[in-house]
Amino acid sequence: MKSVVADSGPLLALFNRNDSWNARVLVWVETNPRVHLITSWPVVTEVCALLSKRVSGSAELDFLAWIERGGVTLDVPGPVSFHDVLAIARRYRDVPFDFADASVAELAARHGIVDVLTIDRDFDIYRDGRGKPLRNVLRMAVRRPA
Repeated sequence: MKSVVADSGPLLALFNRNDSWNARVLVWVETNPRVHLITSWPVVTEVCALLSKRVSGSAELDFLAWIERGGVTLDVPGPVSFHDVLAIARRYRDVPFDFADASVAELAARHGIVDVLTIDRDFDIYRDGRGKPLRNVLRMAVRRPA
C-alpha cells in the first residue's frame, strides 16, 4: 500500500463543505482507497483549531473520530524529529512555511515518502529533510481553481 503524507489544507477541506477544495479532495480520497494517509501532530493541531474556528466544534470532533477510525494515521515523531523540523523550518525561513509544513517535510523524509496531499503551491519548492523534492499528488490529479 502506497503512503502519502497529508498536509492541513486537504484535511480541513474534507470536513468543511464550504471549502472550495472540499469536492476535489473528497474525489481524490474516494478514488485512491488503497492509499495510506499519514500526518503529523502539528497538522492535526492546526486542522482542529481551524475547524473549530471556521466551521464548528462538531466538525473538529468529526475529524478526530475519523482519525480514530483510521482515516489517517497519526505519526509518532522520532527522538530527533523536533531538531529536524527546526532545521527544515530554518532552511525555508524566507518563504511561507510554518511548523506544520516543516513537520510534513520531516515526516516524509523519516519514512522515505515523496508524495504529499496538499493544496499549497509552496510545496513545489520544498524538499524533505534529505533534500529530495516532494510530489503534490492532489495537484497531479486536479487543477487548482481559477
